[in-house]
Amino acid sequence: MSSDQSTQLDTSADDASNDGIGKDTRTVAGLTLVSRVLGLIRDLVTVRVFGDTGVGSAFAAAFAIPNMFRRLFGEGALSAAFLPEYTRMADDDPKKADAFASLTIGLLAFVTGLIALVIELGLLGAVLWSGDDPDRAYSLKLVMVMLPFMPLICVAAILGGMLQSHGKFGPWAAAPILLNVCILIAATPFFFVDDADPAVWAYPIGIAAVVSACLQIAWSLWALRGRVKWTRGVSQARSDAKAMMWRMVPVLIGLGTLQLNSFADTVIAMYPNWIGDTFMGRDYPLDEASNAILFYAQRLYQFPLGVFGIAVATAAFPALSRVSKDPARFGEMLRRGVRLSLFIGLPASVGLMIVGGDLIRVMYSGFGDGFSDEGIIRASAVLFGYAIAVWAYSLNQLFTRAFYASGDTKTPMKIAIVMVGFNVCLNVVLIWWFKEAGLAWSTAICAIGQTVGLVVAAKRKLGFELFSGGTRVYAMIFVGSVVMGSVVWGVSSIYGNPEAWSGQLLRVVVLTGVGAVVYGVWSIFMKMDELGWLLSRSTSSESTE
Repeated sequence: MSSDQSTQLDTSADDASNDGIGKDTRTVAGLTLVSRVLGLIRDLVTVRVFGDTGVGSAFAAAFAIPNMFRRLFGEGALSAAFLPEYTRMADDDPKKADAFASLTIGLLAFVTGLIALVIELGLLGAVLWSGDDPDRAYSLKLVMVMLPFMPLICVAAILGGMLQSHGKFGPWAAAPILLNVCILIAATPFFFVDDADPAVWAYPIGIAAVVSACLQIAWSLWALRGRVKWTRGVSQARSDAKAMMWRMVPVLIGLGTLQLNSFADTVIAMYPNWIGDTFMGRDYPLDEASNAILFYAQRLYQFPLGVFGIAVATAAFPALSRVSKDPARFGEMLRRGVRLSLFIGLPASVGLMIVGGDLIRVMYSGFGDGFSDEGIIRASAVLFGYAIAVWAYSLNQLFTRAFYASGDTKTPMKIAIVMVGFNVCLNVVLIWWFKEAGLAWSTAICAIGQTVGLVVAAKRKLGFELFSGGTRVYAMIFVGSVVMGSVVWGVSSIYGNPEAWSGQLLRVVVLTGVGAVVYGVWSIFMKMDELGWLLSRSTSSESTE
Protein backbone atom coordinates (compact mmCIF):
# COMPACT_ATOMS: atom_id res chain seq x y z
CA MET A 1 0.00 0.00 0.00
CA SER A 2 1.41 3.43 -0.90
CA SER A 3 1.88 6.18 1.65
CA ASP A 4 -0.77 8.27 -0.14
CA GLN A 5 -3.26 5.42 0.12
CA SER A 6 -2.40 4.95 3.79
CA THR A 7 -2.86 8.63 4.48
CA GLN A 8 -6.15 8.63 2.60
CA LEU A 9 -7.45 5.68 4.64
CA ASP A 10 -6.35 7.31 7.90
CA THR A 11 -8.09 10.53 6.92
CA SER A 12 -11.22 8.62 5.93
CA ALA A 13 -11.25 6.79 9.24
CA ASP A 14 -10.80 10.08 11.06
CA ASP A 15 -13.69 11.65 9.15
CA ALA A 16 -15.87 8.64 9.82
CA SER A 17 -15.10 8.78 13.53
CA ASN A 18 -15.87 12.49 13.70
CA ASP A 19 -19.07 12.05 11.72
CA GLY A 20 -19.91 9.17 14.04
CA ILE A 21 -19.79 11.45 17.08
CA GLY A 22 -22.43 13.67 15.50
CA LYS A 23 -24.56 10.70 14.45
CA ASP A 24 -24.25 8.93 17.81
CA THR A 25 -24.91 12.17 19.65
CA ARG A 26 -28.08 12.55 17.60
CA THR A 27 -29.12 8.97 18.44
CA VAL A 28 -28.46 9.35 22.16
CA ALA A 29 -29.98 12.84 22.29
CA GLY A 30 -33.12 11.78 20.41
CA LEU A 31 -33.88 8.83 22.66
CA THR A 32 -32.81 10.73 25.76
CA LEU A 33 -35.20 13.49 24.70
CA VAL A 34 -38.07 10.98 24.73
CA SER A 35 -36.94 9.74 28.14
CA ARG A 36 -36.56 13.26 29.52
CA VAL A 37 -39.98 14.32 28.24
CA LEU A 38 -41.44 11.31 30.03
CA GLY A 39 -39.32 12.33 33.02
CA LEU A 40 -40.89 15.79 32.97
CA ILE A 41 -44.33 14.17 32.84
CA ARG A 42 -43.25 11.97 35.75
CA ASP A 43 -42.19 15.07 37.71
CA LEU A 44 -45.38 16.86 36.75
CA VAL A 45 -47.31 13.95 38.30
CA THR A 46 -45.16 13.27 41.38
CA VAL A 47 -44.89 16.94 42.35
CA ARG A 48 -48.69 16.96 42.54
CA VAL A 49 -48.54 13.90 44.78
CA PHE A 50 -45.89 15.28 47.15
CA GLY A 51 -45.68 19.05 46.58
CA ASP A 52 -43.09 21.21 48.35
CA THR A 53 -43.60 19.36 51.63
CA GLY A 54 -41.63 17.24 54.04
CA VAL A 55 -42.87 14.13 52.24
CA GLY A 56 -41.59 15.55 48.95
CA SER A 57 -38.20 16.21 50.51
CA ALA A 58 -38.08 12.69 51.98
CA PHE A 59 -38.88 11.12 48.61
CA ALA A 60 -36.26 13.29 46.88
CA ALA A 61 -33.61 12.19 49.37
CA ALA A 62 -34.60 8.51 49.04
CA PHE A 63 -34.34 8.79 45.26
CA ALA A 64 -31.03 10.71 45.32
CA ILE A 65 -29.06 8.37 47.60
CA PRO A 66 -29.11 5.21 45.41
CA ASN A 67 -28.57 7.40 42.35
CA MET A 68 -25.43 8.76 44.02
CA PHE A 69 -24.00 5.23 44.07
CA ARG A 70 -25.12 4.65 40.48
CA ARG A 71 -23.14 7.69 39.36
CA LEU A 72 -20.18 6.59 41.48
CA PHE A 73 -19.99 2.95 40.37
CA GLY A 74 -22.21 2.21 37.38
CA GLU A 75 -21.61 5.41 35.40
CA GLY A 76 -18.54 6.68 37.20
CA ALA A 77 -15.38 5.04 38.47
CA LEU A 78 -15.98 1.51 37.22
CA SER A 79 -17.33 2.64 33.87
CA ALA A 80 -14.33 4.94 33.34
CA ALA A 81 -11.89 2.12 34.13
CA PHE A 82 -13.85 -0.64 32.37
CA LEU A 83 -15.10 0.83 29.11
CA PRO A 84 -11.81 1.84 27.39
CA GLU A 85 -10.24 -1.55 28.15
CA TYR A 86 -13.35 -3.47 27.14
CA THR A 87 -13.61 -1.47 23.91
CA ARG A 88 -10.04 -2.37 22.94
CA MET A 89 -10.55 -6.04 23.90
CA ALA A 90 -13.78 -6.27 21.92
CA ASP A 91 -11.88 -5.07 18.85
CA ASP A 92 -8.78 -7.25 19.33
CA ASP A 93 -9.78 -10.34 21.35
CA PRO A 94 -13.57 -10.87 21.66
CA LYS A 95 -13.22 -14.06 23.73
CA LYS A 96 -11.10 -12.29 26.33
CA ALA A 97 -13.54 -9.37 26.27
CA ASP A 98 -16.38 -11.78 27.15
CA ALA A 99 -14.42 -13.13 30.13
CA PHE A 100 -13.50 -9.60 31.23
CA ALA A 101 -17.13 -8.45 31.04
CA SER A 102 -18.42 -11.53 32.89
CA LEU A 103 -15.93 -11.07 35.72
CA THR A 104 -16.61 -7.32 35.99
CA ILE A 105 -20.38 -7.74 36.14
CA GLY A 106 -20.05 -10.45 38.80
CA LEU A 107 -17.74 -8.35 40.96
CA LEU A 108 -19.94 -5.28 40.58
CA ALA A 109 -23.10 -7.16 41.60
CA PHE A 110 -21.35 -8.66 44.64
CA VAL A 111 -19.71 -5.45 45.88
CA THR A 112 -22.69 -3.13 45.40
CA GLY A 113 -25.06 -5.74 46.82
CA LEU A 114 -22.86 -6.03 49.92
CA ILE A 115 -22.71 -2.23 50.28
CA ALA A 116 -26.49 -2.05 50.00
CA LEU A 117 -26.92 -4.74 52.67
CA VAL A 118 -24.59 -2.95 55.11
CA ILE A 119 -26.37 0.37 54.56
CA GLU A 120 -29.79 -1.28 55.01
CA LEU A 121 -28.68 -2.68 58.38
CA GLY A 122 -27.33 0.72 59.40
CA LEU A 123 -30.58 2.42 58.38
CA LEU A 124 -32.58 -0.15 60.31
CA GLY A 125 -30.62 0.72 63.43
CA ALA A 126 -31.18 4.43 62.77
CA VAL A 127 -34.93 3.88 62.33
CA LEU A 128 -35.14 2.04 65.65
CA TRP A 129 -33.15 4.84 67.27
CA SER A 130 -35.45 7.47 65.71
CA GLY A 131 -38.61 6.17 67.36
CA ASP A 132 -39.29 9.56 68.96
CA ASP A 133 -38.98 11.40 65.64
CA PRO A 134 -41.56 10.04 63.16
CA ASP A 135 -40.49 12.36 60.32
CA ARG A 136 -36.89 11.18 60.48
CA ALA A 137 -37.95 7.53 60.79
CA TYR A 138 -40.26 7.90 57.79
CA SER A 139 -37.52 9.40 55.63
CA LEU A 140 -35.05 6.65 56.56
CA LYS A 141 -37.59 3.89 55.87
CA LEU A 142 -38.23 5.37 52.43
CA VAL A 143 -34.48 5.25 51.75
CA MET A 144 -34.49 1.57 52.80
CA VAL A 145 -37.27 0.81 50.31
CA MET A 146 -35.44 2.43 47.39
CA LEU A 147 -31.86 1.38 48.20
CA PRO A 148 -32.04 -1.94 46.23
CA PHE A 149 -32.31 0.28 43.16
CA MET A 150 -28.57 0.98 43.63
CA PRO A 151 -26.92 -2.41 42.90
CA LEU A 152 -29.43 -3.18 40.16
CA ILE A 153 -28.99 0.09 38.27
CA CYS A 154 -25.19 -0.11 38.63
CA VAL A 155 -25.19 -3.46 36.81
CA ALA A 156 -27.57 -2.04 34.20
CA ALA A 157 -25.26 0.96 33.67
CA ILE A 158 -22.23 -1.24 32.93
CA LEU A 159 -24.32 -3.27 30.50
CA GLY A 160 -25.23 0.02 28.87
CA GLY A 161 -21.55 0.92 28.55
CA MET A 162 -20.93 -2.41 26.85
CA LEU A 163 -23.69 -1.63 24.37
CA GLN A 164 -22.06 1.70 23.58
CA SER A 165 -18.69 0.05 22.99
CA HIS A 166 -20.39 -2.15 20.38
CA GLY A 167 -21.79 0.94 18.67
CA LYS A 168 -25.33 0.41 20.00
CA PHE A 169 -26.15 3.73 21.65
CA GLY A 170 -29.91 3.53 21.24
CA PRO A 171 -30.90 0.72 23.67
CA TRP A 172 -29.22 2.20 26.74
CA ALA A 173 -30.36 5.74 25.89
CA ALA A 174 -33.90 4.33 25.80
CA ALA A 175 -33.57 2.33 29.05
CA PRO A 176 -34.51 5.22 31.43
CA ILE A 177 -37.90 5.31 29.71
CA LEU A 178 -38.67 2.18 31.73
CA LEU A 179 -38.03 4.06 34.99
CA ASN A 180 -40.37 6.88 34.03
CA VAL A 181 -43.11 4.54 32.85
CA CYS A 182 -42.94 2.42 36.03
CA ILE A 183 -43.17 5.47 38.30
CA LEU A 184 -46.05 6.91 36.27
CA ILE A 185 -47.94 3.62 36.53
CA ALA A 186 -47.45 3.61 40.30
CA ALA A 187 -48.22 7.30 40.85
CA THR A 188 -51.22 7.93 38.59
CA PRO A 189 -53.80 5.93 40.63
CA PHE A 190 -53.17 8.36 43.54
CA PHE A 191 -55.45 10.87 41.84
CA PHE A 192 -58.34 8.41 41.65
CA VAL A 193 -58.27 7.30 45.30
CA ASP A 194 -60.29 9.31 47.81
CA ASP A 195 -58.23 10.84 50.63
CA ALA A 196 -55.04 9.20 49.38
CA ASP A 197 -52.11 9.87 51.71
CA PRO A 198 -48.93 11.05 49.91
CA ALA A 199 -46.77 9.62 52.71
CA VAL A 200 -48.21 6.17 52.12
CA TRP A 201 -48.17 6.47 48.34
CA ALA A 202 -44.43 7.17 48.32
CA TYR A 203 -43.73 3.51 49.10
CA PRO A 204 -45.25 1.94 45.95
CA ILE A 205 -43.65 4.69 43.86
CA GLY A 206 -40.27 3.80 45.38
CA ILE A 207 -40.87 0.08 44.74
CA ALA A 208 -41.73 0.90 41.12
CA ALA A 209 -38.28 2.49 40.71
CA VAL A 210 -36.64 -0.73 41.96
CA VAL A 211 -38.73 -2.81 39.54
CA SER A 212 -37.66 -0.53 36.68
CA ALA A 213 -33.99 -1.31 37.41
CA CYS A 214 -34.71 -5.03 36.99
CA LEU A 215 -36.40 -4.28 33.68
CA GLN A 216 -33.43 -2.19 32.52
CA ILE A 217 -31.08 -5.10 33.19
CA ALA A 218 -33.33 -7.45 31.21
CA TRP A 219 -33.61 -4.93 28.37
CA SER A 220 -29.83 -4.42 28.18
CA LEU A 221 -29.12 -8.17 28.24
CA TRP A 222 -31.59 -8.66 25.41
CA ALA A 223 -29.91 -5.86 23.39
CA LEU A 224 -26.48 -7.49 23.96
CA ARG A 225 -27.54 -10.89 22.65
CA GLY A 226 -25.19 -12.17 19.96
CA ARG A 227 -22.51 -9.65 20.94
CA VAL A 228 -21.44 -11.03 24.30
CA LYS A 229 -21.01 -14.63 25.41
CA TRP A 230 -21.26 -14.77 29.18
CA THR A 231 -18.89 -17.27 30.71
CA ARG A 232 -17.67 -18.66 34.03
CA GLY A 233 -14.20 -19.21 32.61
CA VAL A 234 -12.78 -15.85 33.56
CA SER A 235 -9.22 -16.81 34.52
CA GLN A 236 -7.70 -15.20 31.41
CA ALA A 237 -9.21 -11.85 32.40
CA ARG A 238 -8.19 -11.79 36.08
CA SER A 239 -4.97 -9.86 35.56
CA ASP A 240 -6.81 -7.29 33.42
CA ALA A 241 -9.57 -7.03 36.03
CA LYS A 242 -6.95 -6.46 38.75
CA ALA A 243 -5.30 -3.73 36.68
CA MET A 244 -8.74 -2.20 36.09
CA MET A 245 -9.39 -2.10 39.84
CA TRP A 246 -6.11 -0.23 40.40
CA ARG A 247 -7.05 2.27 37.66
CA MET A 248 -10.42 2.63 39.31
CA VAL A 249 -9.02 3.73 42.68
CA PRO A 250 -8.12 7.35 41.76
CA VAL A 251 -11.38 7.70 39.83
CA LEU A 252 -13.26 6.36 42.84
CA ILE A 253 -11.53 8.91 45.07
CA GLY A 254 -12.23 11.76 42.66
CA LEU A 255 -15.83 10.86 41.96
CA GLY A 256 -16.27 9.81 45.56
CA THR A 257 -15.52 13.36 46.64
CA LEU A 258 -18.00 14.63 44.06
CA GLN A 259 -20.68 12.25 45.26
CA LEU A 260 -19.84 13.09 48.85
CA ASN A 261 -20.45 16.72 47.91
CA SER A 262 -23.76 15.74 46.33
CA PHE A 263 -24.67 13.87 49.50
CA ALA A 264 -23.58 16.90 51.54
CA ASP A 265 -26.06 19.01 49.53
CA THR A 266 -28.79 16.53 50.44
CA VAL A 267 -27.79 16.55 54.13
CA ILE A 268 -27.70 20.36 54.17
CA ALA A 269 -31.16 20.52 52.56
CA MET A 270 -32.53 17.69 54.75
CA TYR A 271 -31.08 19.07 58.01
CA PRO A 272 -34.50 20.34 59.22
CA ASN A 273 -36.07 16.93 58.46
CA TRP A 274 -33.31 14.77 59.94
CA ILE A 275 -31.87 16.91 62.75
CA GLY A 276 -33.80 20.05 63.66
CA ASP A 277 -34.76 23.68 62.99
CA THR A 278 -31.78 25.30 64.67
CA PHE A 279 -28.02 25.20 64.16
CA MET A 280 -25.70 26.29 66.97
CA GLY A 281 -28.53 28.25 68.57
CA ARG A 282 -29.56 30.04 65.35
CA ASP A 283 -32.61 29.42 63.20
CA TYR A 284 -31.56 27.23 60.27
CA PRO A 285 -32.05 29.05 56.91
CA LEU A 286 -33.73 26.07 55.21
CA ASP A 287 -36.95 24.25 56.08
CA GLU A 288 -38.58 20.85 55.53
CA ALA A 289 -39.55 21.78 51.95
CA SER A 290 -36.03 22.76 50.90
CA ASN A 291 -34.90 19.38 49.56
CA ALA A 292 -38.05 18.98 47.46
CA ILE A 293 -37.55 22.45 45.98
CA LEU A 294 -33.90 21.70 45.26
CA PHE A 295 -34.67 18.29 43.73
CA TYR A 296 -37.40 19.42 41.36
CA ALA A 297 -35.48 22.53 40.26
CA GLN A 298 -32.45 20.33 39.49
CA ARG A 299 -34.62 18.19 37.25
CA LEU A 300 -35.21 21.11 34.88
CA TYR A 301 -31.59 22.12 34.35
CA GLN A 302 -30.70 18.45 33.97
CA PHE A 303 -33.07 18.23 31.00
CA PRO A 304 -30.82 19.99 28.44
CA LEU A 305 -27.73 18.57 30.15
CA GLY A 306 -29.02 14.99 29.89
CA VAL A 307 -30.46 15.32 26.40
CA PHE A 308 -27.48 17.04 24.79
CA GLY A 309 -24.47 17.60 27.07
CA ILE A 310 -24.13 14.06 28.38
CA ALA A 311 -25.14 12.73 24.95
CA VAL A 312 -22.05 14.34 23.39
CA ALA A 313 -19.76 12.94 26.10
CA THR A 314 -21.38 9.50 25.87
CA ALA A 315 -20.97 9.35 22.10
CA ALA A 316 -17.38 10.63 22.24
CA PHE A 317 -16.07 8.32 24.98
CA PRO A 318 -15.70 5.07 22.97
CA ALA A 319 -14.42 7.00 19.93
CA LEU A 320 -11.81 8.83 22.02
CA SER A 321 -10.75 5.51 23.58
CA ARG A 322 -10.09 4.05 20.12
CA VAL A 323 -7.85 6.94 18.98
CA SER A 324 -6.17 7.68 22.31
CA LYS A 325 -2.78 6.66 20.90
CA ASP A 326 -3.04 9.12 18.00
CA PRO A 327 -2.66 12.67 19.42
CA ALA A 328 -3.75 14.43 16.23
CA ARG A 329 -6.98 12.48 15.80
CA PHE A 330 -7.64 12.55 19.56
CA GLY A 331 -7.28 16.33 19.64
CA GLU A 332 -9.49 16.86 16.60
CA MET A 333 -12.19 14.59 17.99
CA LEU A 334 -12.10 16.29 21.39
CA ARG A 335 -12.32 19.75 19.79
CA ARG A 336 -15.36 18.62 17.85
CA GLY A 337 -16.93 17.42 21.11
CA VAL A 338 -16.17 20.76 22.77
CA ARG A 339 -17.76 22.68 19.93
CA LEU A 340 -20.87 20.50 20.02
CA SER A 341 -21.12 20.84 23.81
CA LEU A 342 -20.86 24.64 23.66
CA PHE A 343 -23.12 24.89 20.62
CA ILE A 344 -25.88 23.25 22.66
CA GLY A 345 -24.96 24.10 26.26
CA LEU A 346 -24.41 27.86 26.04
CA PRO A 347 -27.79 28.77 24.51
CA ALA A 348 -29.41 26.29 26.92
CA SER A 349 -27.89 28.24 29.83
CA VAL A 350 -29.10 31.56 28.45
CA GLY A 351 -32.57 30.23 27.67
CA LEU A 352 -33.08 28.66 31.10
CA MET A 353 -32.00 31.85 32.83
CA ILE A 354 -34.74 33.73 30.97
CA VAL A 355 -37.64 31.25 30.93
CA GLY A 356 -36.77 29.23 34.04
CA GLY A 357 -39.34 30.94 36.26
CA ASP A 358 -42.10 30.37 33.68
CA LEU A 359 -41.05 26.74 33.33
CA ILE A 360 -41.19 26.19 37.10
CA ARG A 361 -44.68 27.68 37.22
CA VAL A 362 -45.96 25.50 34.35
CA MET A 363 -44.37 22.29 35.58
CA TYR A 364 -44.97 22.51 39.29
CA SER A 365 -48.19 24.46 39.80
CA GLY A 366 -51.60 24.81 38.21
CA PHE A 367 -54.36 22.22 37.68
CA GLY A 368 -54.31 20.39 40.99
CA ASP A 369 -51.85 20.53 43.84
CA GLY A 370 -48.17 21.25 43.49
CA PHE A 371 -45.78 23.92 44.70
CA SER A 372 -47.06 26.80 46.79
CA ASP A 373 -46.57 30.36 45.53
CA GLU A 374 -43.57 30.69 47.84
CA GLY A 375 -42.20 27.36 46.59
CA ILE A 376 -42.40 28.58 42.98
CA ILE A 377 -40.40 31.71 43.81
CA ARG A 378 -37.78 29.71 45.68
CA ALA A 379 -37.51 27.03 42.98
CA SER A 380 -37.14 29.71 40.29
CA ALA A 381 -34.20 31.21 42.18
CA VAL A 382 -32.60 27.76 42.47
CA LEU A 383 -33.03 27.04 38.75
CA PHE A 384 -31.52 30.40 37.79
CA GLY A 385 -28.42 29.57 39.84
CA TYR A 386 -28.00 26.16 38.24
CA ALA A 387 -28.75 27.45 34.71
CA ILE A 388 -25.72 29.72 34.61
CA ALA A 389 -23.40 26.76 34.15
CA VAL A 390 -25.24 24.21 31.96
CA TRP A 391 -22.47 24.63 29.37
CA ALA A 392 -19.82 23.99 32.06
CA TYR A 393 -21.53 20.82 33.30
CA SER A 394 -21.49 19.56 29.70
CA LEU A 395 -17.82 20.34 29.14
CA ASN A 396 -16.84 18.73 32.44
CA GLN A 397 -18.52 15.50 31.33
CA LEU A 398 -16.62 15.56 28.04
CA PHE A 399 -13.16 16.50 29.36
CA THR A 400 -13.34 14.01 32.22
CA ARG A 401 -14.08 11.21 29.76
CA ALA A 402 -11.29 12.44 27.49
CA PHE A 403 -8.79 12.03 30.33
CA TYR A 404 -10.18 8.59 31.15
CA ALA A 405 -9.98 7.56 27.49
CA SER A 406 -6.29 8.51 27.47
CA GLY A 407 -5.67 6.44 30.60
CA ASP A 408 -5.21 9.45 32.92
CA THR A 409 -7.58 9.08 35.88
CA LYS A 410 -5.57 11.10 38.41
CA THR A 411 -5.78 14.56 36.86
CA PRO A 412 -9.61 14.83 36.95
CA MET A 413 -9.47 13.41 40.49
CA LYS A 414 -7.13 16.15 41.73
CA ILE A 415 -9.20 18.91 40.15
CA ALA A 416 -12.39 17.38 41.53
CA ILE A 417 -11.04 17.24 45.09
CA VAL A 418 -10.06 20.92 45.02
CA MET A 419 -13.42 22.03 43.61
CA VAL A 420 -15.43 19.85 45.98
CA GLY A 421 -13.68 21.35 48.99
CA PHE A 422 -14.42 24.82 47.66
CA ASN A 423 -18.03 23.82 46.93
CA VAL A 424 -18.66 22.59 50.46
CA CYS A 425 -17.29 25.83 51.89
CA LEU A 426 -19.47 27.91 49.56
CA ASN A 427 -22.52 25.79 50.40
CA VAL A 428 -22.36 26.36 54.14
CA VAL A 429 -21.82 30.10 53.62
CA LEU A 430 -24.27 30.95 50.82
CA ILE A 431 -27.34 29.22 52.29
CA TRP A 432 -27.48 31.86 55.03
CA TRP A 433 -28.04 34.58 52.39
CA PHE A 434 -29.72 32.76 49.49
CA LYS A 435 -31.31 29.68 51.13
CA GLU A 436 -31.60 26.78 48.65
CA ALA A 437 -30.40 28.99 45.80
CA GLY A 438 -27.05 29.23 47.58
CA LEU A 439 -26.50 25.52 46.91
CA ALA A 440 -27.24 26.08 43.21
CA TRP A 441 -24.92 29.09 42.93
CA SER A 442 -22.14 27.19 44.66
CA THR A 443 -22.55 24.26 42.25
CA ALA A 444 -22.47 26.57 39.21
CA ILE A 445 -19.43 28.56 40.36
CA CYS A 446 -17.46 25.41 41.10
CA ALA A 447 -18.48 23.78 37.81
CA ILE A 448 -17.09 26.75 35.88
CA GLY A 449 -13.90 26.58 37.93
CA GLN A 450 -13.63 22.87 37.21
CA THR A 451 -14.01 23.52 33.47
CA VAL A 452 -11.15 26.02 33.52
CA GLY A 453 -8.99 23.56 35.45
CA LEU A 454 -9.73 20.71 33.03
CA VAL A 455 -8.99 22.83 29.95
CA VAL A 456 -5.65 23.97 31.39
CA ALA A 457 -4.79 20.41 32.43
CA ALA A 458 -5.77 19.06 29.00
CA LYS A 459 -3.29 21.39 27.37
CA ARG A 460 -0.53 20.39 29.76
CA LYS A 461 -1.21 16.65 30.05
CA LEU A 462 -2.82 15.77 26.70
CA GLY A 463 -1.27 18.41 24.46
CA PHE A 464 -4.79 19.60 23.63
CA GLU A 465 -5.06 23.02 22.01
CA LEU A 466 -8.61 24.32 22.39
CA PHE A 467 -8.12 27.18 19.92
CA SER A 468 -6.05 25.23 17.39
CA GLY A 469 -8.56 26.04 14.66
CA GLY A 470 -9.02 29.64 15.74
CA THR A 471 -11.51 31.41 18.00
CA ARG A 472 -14.15 32.34 15.44
CA VAL A 473 -16.36 29.28 16.02
CA TYR A 474 -16.47 29.91 19.77
CA ALA A 475 -17.19 33.60 19.25
CA MET A 476 -20.07 32.76 16.91
CA ILE A 477 -21.58 30.42 19.50
CA PHE A 478 -21.29 33.09 22.20
CA VAL A 479 -22.68 35.91 20.06
CA GLY A 480 -25.49 33.69 18.77
CA SER A 481 -26.47 32.82 22.34
CA VAL A 482 -26.52 36.51 23.30
CA VAL A 483 -28.62 37.41 20.24
CA MET A 484 -31.04 34.59 20.99
CA GLY A 485 -31.30 35.59 24.66
CA SER A 486 -31.92 39.24 23.79
CA VAL A 487 -34.74 38.38 21.39
CA VAL A 488 -36.36 35.93 23.85
CA TRP A 489 -36.11 38.46 26.68
CA GLY A 490 -37.69 41.13 24.47
CA VAL A 491 -40.55 38.83 23.45
CA SER A 492 -41.12 37.80 27.08
CA SER A 493 -41.38 41.47 28.10
CA ILE A 494 -44.01 42.13 25.46
CA TYR A 495 -45.92 38.86 25.87
CA GLY A 496 -47.22 39.45 29.39
CA ASN A 497 -47.91 36.94 32.17
CA PRO A 498 -51.20 35.05 31.74
CA GLU A 499 -52.89 33.73 34.89
CA ALA A 500 -54.39 30.55 33.42
CA TRP A 501 -52.15 27.46 33.32
CA SER A 502 -52.85 26.92 29.62
CA GLY A 503 -51.76 30.49 28.90
CA GLN A 504 -48.57 30.00 30.91
CA LEU A 505 -47.84 26.81 28.97
CA LEU A 506 -48.36 28.64 25.68
CA ARG A 507 -46.00 31.39 26.84
CA VAL A 508 -43.24 28.83 27.54
CA VAL A 509 -43.81 27.14 24.17
CA VAL A 510 -43.69 30.47 22.31
CA LEU A 511 -40.54 31.69 24.08
CA THR A 512 -38.79 28.35 23.57
CA GLY A 513 -39.81 28.26 19.92
CA VAL A 514 -38.60 31.82 19.34
CA GLY A 515 -35.26 30.97 20.91
CA ALA A 516 -34.84 27.83 18.80
CA VAL A 517 -35.73 29.64 15.57
CA VAL A 518 -33.45 32.62 16.25
CA TYR A 519 -30.48 30.42 17.16
CA GLY A 520 -31.15 28.10 14.23
CA VAL A 521 -31.31 31.00 11.76
CA TRP A 522 -28.13 32.44 13.26
CA SER A 523 -26.38 29.08 12.85
CA ILE A 524 -27.44 28.80 9.22
CA PHE A 525 -26.63 32.42 8.39
CA MET A 526 -23.17 32.15 9.95
CA LYS A 527 -22.61 28.73 8.31
CA MET A 528 -21.79 27.04 11.61
CA ASP A 529 -20.60 23.46 11.10
CA GLU A 530 -22.01 22.24 14.42
CA LEU A 531 -25.59 22.32 13.18
CA GLY A 532 -24.61 20.21 10.18
CA TRP A 533 -22.81 17.69 12.40
CA LEU A 534 -25.96 17.15 14.43
CA LEU A 535 -28.32 16.94 11.47
CA SER A 536 -26.31 15.09 8.83
CA ARG A 537 -26.07 11.34 8.51
CA SER A 538 -22.72 9.62 8.94
CA THR A 539 -20.62 9.85 5.82
CA SER A 540 -18.48 6.88 6.65
CA SER A 541 -19.63 4.97 3.65
CA GLU A 542 -18.78 7.84 1.36
CA SER A 543 -15.42 8.49 2.89
CA THR A 544 -14.19 4.99 2.21
CA GLU A 545 -14.92 5.08 -1.49
